[in-house]
Amino acid sequence: MTGAGSPHSLRSRLRSLRPAPFGADSAGKRLERIHRSPNFADGVFQNPVGARTRPSGGSGLELAKVYVDKESRARRGPAGTIPVYPTTLADIAEPPASGLRLTWMGHSSVLAEIDGRRVLFDPVWGERCSPFAFAGPKRLHPTPVPLASLGSVDVVVISHDHYDHLDLPTIKALATTDTVFAVPLGVGAHLESWGVPASRLRELDWNESTEVGDLRLTATPARHFCGRGLRNQQHTLWASWAVRGPEHRIYHSGDTGYFPGFKDIGAEHGPFDATMIQIGAYSEHWPDIHMTPAEGMRAHLDLQGGRPSGVMLPIHWGTFNLAPHPWAEPGEGTLAAGAEAGAALALPIPGEPFEPTGDAVPATPWWRPVATAPPGGWPATPGVAVHEIVGGGPDASPGAGKPGETADTATPA
Repeated sequence: MTGAGSPHSLRSRLRSLRPAPFGADSAGKRLERIHRSPNFADGVFQNPVGARTRPSGGSGLELAKVYVDKESRARRGPAGTIPVYPTTLADIAEPPASGLRLTWMGHSSVLAEIDGRRVLFDPVWGERCSPFAFAGPKRLHPTPVPLASLGSVDVVVISHDHYDHLDLPTIKALATTDTVFAVPLGVGAHLESWGVPASRLRELDWNESTEVGDLRLTATPARHFCGRGLRNQQHTLWASWAVRGPEHRIYHSGDTGYFPGFKDIGAEHGPFDATMIQIGAYSEHWPDIHMTPAEGMRAHLDLQGGRPSGVMLPIHWGTFNLAPHPWAEPGEGTLAAGAEAGAALALPIPGEPFEPTGDAVPATPWWRPVATAPPGGWPATPGVAVHEIVGGGPDASPGAGKPGETADTATPA
């Protein structure tokens, strides 16, 4: 029955009223493929190990108190203007001498130039990571370079469909190019609804790979969750990504809690010249789905076969206020974890290109001049000095968020 009063007709009418940023549900062959996935059971995608995806311990009231506390709220944002590297366009005009260059654009967005190809991870150029233009976590610094000026991109890689990783305005802009999109299962439904042709989608389950030129991209497991609309059906997968070129290998964690599977990913696809590891937006209220800096370092070491090799780039911090911890804490925690492990860190200013296998990997805690210092001041960091930041100062980043102008709401993303 398909008349005006049929259930099918009602679902179609409700779907037509769905706001575009919510994306689209999988249907037809895409949904059939999801149901066949070995990672799909009991009507939802499953994590590699159990994970609570909502604040735990009956602590909703406690969490709310943290968010409204004036002192902690002030520390969740920068105390000054976040610097943005000023010469990104010039620096990425020439190919990297080593064959590998990374440019952290803020949060989890990274442009990776690897063996002659350009890979753009989790691009978010929007002002808010939210379905609404008037509410939700607001960007704390400008994007280092306009998306239209970034140049050609061979493949856009998406880790999962949360708003701080999959941004409607950004995807619509990229849809007008000829780039390929590599995404986890189900995410392709969102992209098609926003104008990306199905022919340019590479939709993968965990441990499936696709090739773009001479790059091999593999969707690897992660411990997280999905969802964009009011009803989260868990019908889109989340993933980390391993990318292998003729000469280099890199890894992007997406969002994930710590789990033993990092060792398996490293054994299968590593060791990596560089890992991009989520170390921000963690909380004791959602310990299973985001890593602390110490856990992020542990994941990096697992991926490298237990040895502090390669370079770790901390991501998923600094750009949006998504958790109760102080704004600078993820950077400080990573600095401490790296020193303890003897691991090489890359600590670029947003937009600062660097070559992980080169001699000039940025390692200065650039955030300290624009953050609220903890009681007692910043800890001593052997071998690291805080130098004058290129592009810093009160006029370095026009339009950056002001202290306290952070998020209307903050939830695990």
